[in-house]
Amino acid sequence: MAAGEPEDSGGYCFRFLPQKTFRCLSAPETASRLRQWSMLGRVAAQAFGFDQTFQAHRRDDFLTAFFKDPNVIPNLKLLSDSSGQWITLGAEVKKIEATNVPCTQLSMSFFNRLYDEDIVRANGHIIKCLDSFCDSFPISDELRKVLLVEDSEKYEVFSQPDREEFLFCLFKHLCLGGALCQYEDVLHPYLETTKLLYKDLVSVRKNPQTKKIQITSSVFKVMAYDSNGVCYPSTKSHEQTFSYFIVDPIKRHVHVLYHCYGVGEMS
Repeated sequence: MAAGEPEDSGGYCFRFLPQKTFRCLSAPETASRLRQWSMLGRVAAQAFGFDQTFQAHRRDDFLTAFFKDPNVIPNLKLLSDSSGQWITLGAEVKKIEATNVPCTQLSMSFFNRLYDEDIVRANGHIIKCLDSFCDSFPISDELRKVLLVEDSEKYEVFSQPDREEFLFCLFKHLCLGGALCQYEDVLHPYLETTKLLYKDLVSVRKNPQTKKIQITSSVFKVMAYDSNGVCYPSTKSHEQTFSYFIVDPIKRHVHVLYHCYGVGEMS
């Protein structure tokens, strides 16, 4: 084993990149929206570098090495379930679970069907509906019905493969928000914030042969377990508590997008 290489690393070493900022999350307009959606102070993006070629078929080795790395453990942020304060990983991770998240969309035209199917009016206003609940989420408009209510007539506007796309996942998370989310009446803030976040997190390049833009990032939704059970992103499970790892194999960077469901900052 090379000097300084963490035990059981699978050969990967990581370094924290605190100088990498995610402009989308720090922009005043985004912060204002996240406050309204009860996500401000509960969402974070961080960047880490790694030292070897990323191989998708070795995903689990890569992620296991990440959680065991001495440069990750004191820097990877999460919210404490007990205090509600930001802490770092600390726990000894015994196991990881990762789900591949497709990331193929290059255009926000993916969401044009919301206009075509009378979920959103031509002027951008989201069409209202009778109030109901789905799980813990209030449903007061057609957009939330499309996102959540599987037996609603327009649910199939987005196919199952569409719903698995990283772009859709980001959009849905922003629309559903935190515990005291004040929903938008118009679509634009959701689309604009989704676009900015996606551009900040996902890497693209022009294919030298075809000259077409292609996405180079691989995306995974990640959970980690210690000896007591799930320790990351939270010991409490919720649809709006998540951690996505976006791996850029060319720059050898990992972007971590984290959110823990709860009551966001009010002021």
